[in-house]
Amino acid sequence: VSDLRPSALPGSFDISRSMFDLRSPPHLFMKRYDSFSSVPSSTSSRKDSQGSNRSLDTITLSGDERDFGRLNVKLCYVSSVEQIWITVLHCKDLSWPSSCGENPRISVKGILTLPKPVHFRSSAKEGCNDIEFMETFVFAIKLQSLQAVRLVFKIQTQTPRKKTIGECSLALRELSSEESTHWLDISPPSK
Repeated sequence: VSDLRPSALPGSFDISRSMFDLRSPPHLFMKRYDSFSSVPSSTSSRKDSQGSNRSLDTITLSGDERDFGRLNVKLCYVSSVEQIWITVLHCKDLSWPSSCGENPRISVKGILTLPKPVHFRSSAKEGCNDIEFMETFVFAIKLQSLQAVRLVFKIQTQTPRKKTIGECSLALRELSSEESTHWLDISPPSK
């Protein structure tokens, strides 16, 4: 419990200023908790340069609403050769269970949900705040077949065994020859 009123002591620590300055980039003030414990897995703070107080009324994240990170992908359909090009770019602000260790190896598994699903997987990278994959996957599939399916991404740890720690998906209805970039919010894996 913290007293959120302005402190009478000059220079004293004020949680409403340091942790919840909404003008700062999210990774500078985000505090992550593992869903199985109340121990912070990474903590950082930044003081508000104005020194003003922030209301905490709008910040009521429960364990189920916490940020699991985002996945950045690019999509393009080359109609002349009937190919879909899928590029997995970055995974940012990813959180994982403490049971996976400090810096687990992370990979992205992709699935095109066709009647006969198409699977692909990125190489495994060391887990950190910004994991760069930069890997492109190309499949020859007719556009009509793709427009009725979803592209599902499963974020997985590799050690000690394969475990899905988050997932996100994207409908391919508006797939076109113009390359499109998408930032997908990662959710907890479905049961």
